[in-house]
Amino acid sequence: MKRMGKFWLAAVMVCTAIVAAACSQDEEPATGEKEDAVTLTIGSWRTEDTEGYKKVIEAFEKKNPEINVEFKPSKNTEYNTILNTALTSGEGPDIIHLRPYAPGIALADGGYLEPLDDISGLDTFTDEALSASKGSDGKQYGVPINMSTTQVFYNKKIFKELKLEEPKTWDEFIEVNDKLKDGGYVPLALGTKEGWLLSLAHGIFGPAVYGGADFVDKIQKGEKNFTSKEFVQSIKVMDDLKKYFPDNYEGVGMEDMRTMFFTEKAAMFPLGSWEIEVVRGMNPDLDFGYFPMPQQNGGEPAVTAWVDGSYAVNANSKHKEAAKKFVEFMTTEEFGELFTNEFKMISAIPGITSEDELVNSLGKAITESSTPYMMVIHFAEGNPTTKATFETELQGMYLGDQTPEEVAKKVQESAKSWYEPFQ
Repeated sequence: MKRMGKFWLAAVMVCTAIVAAACSQDEEPATGEKEDAVTLTIGSWRTEDTEGYKKVIEAFEKKNPEINVEFKPSKNTEYNTILNTALTSGEGPDIIHLRPYAPGIALADGGYLEPLDDISGLDTFTDEALSASKGSDGKQYGVPINMSTTQVFYNKKIFKELKLEEPKTWDEFIEVNDKLKDGGYVPLALGTKEGWLLSLAHGIFGPAVYGGADFVDKIQKGEKNFTSKEFVQSIKVMDDLKKYFPDNYEGVGMEDMRTMFFTEKAAMFPLGSWEIEVVRGMNPDLDFGYFPMPQQNGGEPAVTAWVDGSYAVNANSKHKEAAKKFVEFMTTEEFGELFTNEFKMISAIPGITSEDELVNSLGKAITESSTPYMMVIHFAEGNPTTKATFETELQGMYLGDQTPEEVAKKVQESAKSWYEPFQ
């Protein structure tokens, strides 16, 4: 009987173990997370990219089954505050979407980011692209993700209706605006409610007046400054263009501008390459193209270009090696192709082409006919930044509180407080 009892007890234990294992399998989390896998979080300001990153993450996890990745963006206007608060508390996402140039470099200089010089693939990028997230110590802290451009998008149907052509000279550009206004359309979907839109718009129209990259080079050397006649004239042009803005432009913001364009009330939309997919989502039937900005001095028309974001690793991440694997994946051709086709943006990886001809054309323009976005690349420092000062002063000009000369003077004072070539 003792032997039978022992056998029965052993059988019960085996059955219990089998049932427990089966239950354990049934209770596996429905999220798809892998047992014992590391989970990484990505912080970003681009909530609109959530769906696209699902495919990017899927491709990465297929190659790295031991790592789960979650894309957790914040609202654009709240991202900086949320991120900075988390980092100063020793927390924050494992992988950080860096604002380009000064803001991202400031995080590196503050010790919040992990150096990435030991990852593979950095030699894929140009030195200019890498400079957007290179620390003051010369170390690389970010992997460049995309190049952005600003230019004037235009409605092809409206241009055809009014027998208009893409302008090749500044005078032709003004003539196009006049004919659009006479034809009952808003020529330029641009408002002054949001300051960042004004520095962006100046980044399109300003170089056409002050001379593009040549003037920026002289600014960098201290040979010119913001009270130089070329720059003052570029602000006057911004003031002159307001007659082509919508009625009550002081209260017009980003959403209003976009809506005017995709509902075909406005014929031109001076904004960035990232808007291509957004506008198409609003109106898939909208037939629109772009033209580079004609130069007042007769130079070649140009788009404005810069690195618009890199990805970094949080120095306080508990999973730094896994995070490095993800940003290393971002240096690959596989990622570049996924990125440009999912987001309809220009990859920072050279040679990546898109299925979208408009995106391809802008990518080509970066190498053939572009000018730097001076305020973002060189003047996003100071407290407040010189870029922010410029935006505030331009808003004041459009409200009638400032003259172009006064705007230029305030911008110069801001830059002189920290910009070494002006000191």
